[in-house]
Amino acid sequence: MTEPDRLSARASLERFLTTDPRDVGCDEALRVLHVYVELKAAGDDPELHWPGVSAHLLSCGPCDEDYHGLLAAVLGT
Repeated sequence: MTEPDRLSARASLERFLTTDPRDVGCDEALRVLHVYVELKAAGDDPELHWPGVSAHLLSCGPCDEDYHGLLAAVLGT
């Protein structure tokens, strides 16, 4: 294994080990993202209802981008 491969494997392992255990993963987060966004748009705190989705959005850039894009579309911004 080359040094870059070793560093990449180590970084992947560290990300895995530091994942919030509440994180529901991409599939579940995307399944309820529209509900999460509607709660946020209504002024509610979606983290109270969906803490696992909140944890996931903090750790997954692509899902967080989807969240912000959908929220912008709902808010008309």
